[in-house]
Amino acid sequence: MRPGSILLLCLFFYTATGVAQEYFVRGVIKDSTGQPLQNVQVQQVSTGLIFKTGAWGSFGFSSNRFTDTLLISGKRFRAKKITTVGNTPLQIVLEQLPPGQRLTENTGLASRAINMDRDQRKGWFTGDETYADLLENKWINTAAFPTTGISLSVDQASYSNIRRFISRGTYVPADAVRIEEIFNYFPPAYVPPVDSAAFSVSSQLGPCPWNWNNHLLQINLSARKLNLDSLPPANLVFLIDISASMDMPNRLPLLQSGFGLLLSNLREKDTVSIVVYGGTTTVLVHSLSGCERDSLKKVINELVPGGATPGESGIRLAYQVAKQHYIEGGNNRVILATDGDFNVGLKTENELEELINTQRQQGIYLTCLGVGMGNYKDSKIQLLAERGNGNFAYLDREKEAERVLMTEFTKTLYTVAEDVHMNITFDPSLIKSYRLIGFDNKVGAFLDSLSQVEGAEVGSGHTLTVLVEIEPTTLFTSIAHKKKDLDSIAQIQFMYRLPNDTAQRIAQVRIPLYYVYLEKELKQAMFMAALAQFGMLLKSSPHLNRSSWNDLVQLGEQVIDSNNPAQVEWLTLVKQSQGLYTKKKKRSWRRMRR
Repeated sequence: MRPGSILLLCLFFYTATGVAQEYFVRGVIKDSTGQPLQNVQVQQVSTGLIFKTGAWGSFGFSSNRFTDTLLISGKRFRAKKITTVGNTPLQIVLEQLPPGQRLTENTGLASRAINMDRDQRKGWFTGDETYADLLENKWINTAAFPTTGISLSVDQASYSNIRRFISRGTYVPADAVRIEEIFNYFPPAYVPPVDSAAFSVSSQLGPCPWNWNNHLLQINLSARKLNLDSLPPANLVFLIDISASMDMPNRLPLLQSGFGLLLSNLREKDTVSIVVYGGTTTVLVHSLSGCERDSLKKVINELVPGGATPGESGIRLAYQVAKQHYIEGGNNRVILATDGDFNVGLKTENELEELINTQRQQGIYLTCLGVGMGNYKDSKIQLLAERGNGNFAYLDREKEAERVLMTEFTKTLYTVAEDVHMNITFDPSLIKSYRLIGFDNKVGAFLDSLSQVEGAEVGSGHTLTVLVEIEPTTLFTSIAHKKKDLDSIAQIQFMYRLPNDTAQRIAQVRIPLYYVYLEKELKQAMFMAALAQFGMLLKSSPHLNRSSWNDLVQLGEQVIDSNNPAQVEWLTLVKQSQGLYTKKKKRSWRRMRR
């Protein structure tokens, strides 16, 4: 029988019986030079589902169609249409667009299952959410590139967003995982800076649980805590999205509750203005004293969602109001609360970046609060906070709003230092190679001079963690456990500016070859390693060797503080992830073996 007849027979059997065989569509996408392409969009035309390629350019999903059409598209590459045939693996090559030519469509990272029931949909559907493309940091040869520049950030949004996905039994989009933000959610013990210094810096070396031949270097930076009694007056502008997309319990009502908690921390000398955008963009309150809490709460609680999302006009008006009531030497800040679904005015990230870059020159900070699911635009909100010299939090529940806006009020809203960034220069005689864990959107900093790395804002009392996996040399191994205080594996050049000061301040810090020995230190170091392993497993990192979810659960049970509710909750998420991702892996193997 000819191949064409076999195909017709298969199609006839499917039509006659109404029972479709399940196929596993899989493939690899590369460029013309043979390099695998990560984050390429694969759209299944029959269902509208959208998938993304992983770190090795691979993708895979189930289908009940023997033949189907896939639309393949990636940034800077020419789109392509592919026909699937049963379980036949696909080898796809994309052609790069000519220099200067751009795609007319901005594709998202989301997958949307229109015709799937709830149980099927929850494992794939992330709605129309978008995340910035991330390229996981690679290993760097120390002899060739001994210095790496890092732009430091206090954002914690990624962890609470990950918690939201896992809690509802949904896989986490790889680009939603920013490992440095997971660290920020679980800071180590606070070490106060000496005298009037803005920061304290400490470091330690510990084991690497996914590769025992390597080590993990942990660097902690603790920002000075501001005296609550001497905090400067605040000029706050609440910029609240009241468009139709905010009409859900986990959006506008959550923000109304959060802002009510924030108001409880304000003083008479603080002022609040309220700007809203939705069906209209308007100023509801002009510079009302912080002690007028009841009046402010009444305005916020009476907000009703509706209309489009004119984000551009809202941002412009909020900055205009902040400038109108500007307090010299005060805390002048716009607090944007939105799901980021801008659909009127400026929409693309490049346009929004240009708008914010213009506004930040006025000395006004920007705090962004993200909410919602389904059309949540993480990439846009993250960009606004980064370019607006501010910070970014994701509120997945009222408890998180309480933590960000009440418990950690000064961390969120009062700046200790701006443009915070650093260089780490490793000693090639001791460190053969190294890999920065997290900070993936800053991968270019490895090759750039520090002056090209744009730093971030750090608030009162924040502790930041930088984790680097290092491959030791023979010399390192021979002296690592001899406690030689004079040995140094690296030097830190730490840079920042004080608020309302244009002068850049520089500090030099030596990183000693100090290996953790005390039980308390080792447990804390291994907990940070477990957080890194958690993020890498969610991203399907190729750098984890054979490490598994089972390994992480065993490690987590040994290193968490059972008296710390946040750490206990994290371990619960790890176990939920273990069940979710192990089930996914087993299902994929069964399909591939057919």
